[in-house]
Amino acid sequence: MQRHPGYTPRRGSGLTGYERVLARAGLGPVAGIDEAGRGACAGPLVVASVALDPRRRSGLDGVADSKALTAAAREAAYEEVVARALAWHVVVIQPGDIDRLGLHVCNVTGMRRALAGLACRPGYVLTDGFPVRGLAVPALAMWKGDEVAECVAAASIVAKVTRDRIMKEISPQYPEYGFARHKGYSTPSHMAALAEHGPCAEHRRSFANVIGVVRARAGLPPVELPVDVPLGVPVEVSDVSQVSEEEAGHEAELSYG
Repeated sequence: MQRHPGYTPRRGSGLTGYERVLARAGLGPVAGIDEAGRGACAGPLVVASVALDPRRRSGLDGVADSKALTAAAREAAYEEVVARALAWHVVVIQPGDIDRLGLHVCNVTGMRRALAGLACRPGYVLTDGFPVRGLAVPALAMWKGDEVAECVAAASIVAKVTRDRIMKEISPQYPEYGFARHKGYSTPSHMAALAEHGPCAEHRRSFANVIGVVRARAGLPPVELPVDVPLGVPVEVSDVSQVSEEEAGHEAELSYG
């Protein structure tokens, strides 16, 4: 297939290559969407969308994949993005919704809501990781999009910083878990606290390691999972249903009584 030379990102064009090509094709502004907290077993899932103003991109020197930045650099980049973006919007999805609807459904729905919340209508959308139907505008899913497209990197930063701030805010309510330190991810210290104290209201009870703790504290055998499922990843809702209402009530007494 022959590509139009004016609409093909050049090698070495940096994070703005895709946005520039799409703008030349008349598909601007370009919005990026990304999430934070997908792999955590506690706390919300946060999805952000960002549409950058092409006339003000020169000041976004600190934008990069949020996971590659230090916490201080992310905070500085966040302030740059929200000050210079054409529009941005954040959606926060609570653990209870993740357990009730499923992680992937919440992720896709969050992306749609984040895009719909923008104050401008983008001509094109770049998403990180996988395609999302129902966005109402042309879109492209990009492998490691936060490393190759500036608008996705900006969305990654907004989502990550927003979520980190939320986890720091709720940490004093649950000091035994250390949420401000690990942000709800399955670190050894978090897993030790989870085993000792049981899950709190911020834990995702549809995650394998949380299910294991709930059942262990209720004196139940562990749920058998596929051997390739690591701790701290989502499992099917059918696995959660194996804990009855009576068992769940007994766990609540163990945890909070």
